[in-house]
Amino acid sequence: MPKQVVPEGARRRRRPTRQGSVLSETLIVHTALRVLKEHGATGLTARRLGAALGADPSTLYRYFAGMDDLTRAIGEELMGRALDDWTATGHWQADLRALGLAIHSSYLAHPQAAVLTASRVTGRPREIAVDEAILGVLRSAGFPDATAVRVYHAFIDSSLAFAALDAGSLALTDEARETDEEMWNSTYARLPADTHPHIAATARLLAGRMTHSAYPVVLDTLLDAAAAQLPTTTHRRRAAKARPGRRT
Repeated sequence: MPKQVVPEGARRRRRPTRQGSVLSETLIVHTALRVLKEHGATGLTARRLGAALGADPSTLYRYFAGMDDLTRAIGEELMGRALDDWTATGHWQADLRALGLAIHSSYLAHPQAAVLTASRVTGRPREIAVDEAILGVLRSAGFPDATAVRVYHAFIDSSLAFAALDAGSLALTDEARETDEEMWNSTYARLPADTHPHIAATARLLAGRMTHSAYPVVLDTLLDAAAAQLPTTTHRRRAAKARPGRRT
């Protein structure tokens, strides 16, 4: 059974930790990100986190119901940082593209944390704010609610799926990642045309692309497909507003 989280007003320590800091949810999450970067997902334990904070490990349970609760808070932090770096312009396709790239970038900045959290639903305020922003962009653009939810689902899941996939590569050791990437030149590029004609014909192109994330391409494809689902009246209204010299 998870331990009872202490209410906000009763959490604050009277004295700083051994590191000279007063504990807070934010400090714990930021320290957890550092521990993850140094030790990986399996290295994030209450004992190690307590040592990094200069506090008894049991103190963490005044802020989080358990390590799984902390994991959700880390995921919310990464999602929230994406929203911090994003500003809506009123152009729905450009806005969603910028937000998708911000989400992807935020997770890749902390690959070990991304691997741990990308598949989680936190239900916390900053994650909810991202979901509200995405749905707001789609509904304001004129998408019917059912279509807006379908596009939102594809958008957020593809963003997090690529974040997890690309973070998994970044979380490898440098040697392992370089070995994987070199495979396109050392193996695929040497396959004979008589047995693998299509790979042989595209080997140079494959080697140039496959070491980069496909997320921007997938994101653009998704948004173009979504644009085709806008109601015809919305298309016409936006086209009319875009014509120079026409009164609206």
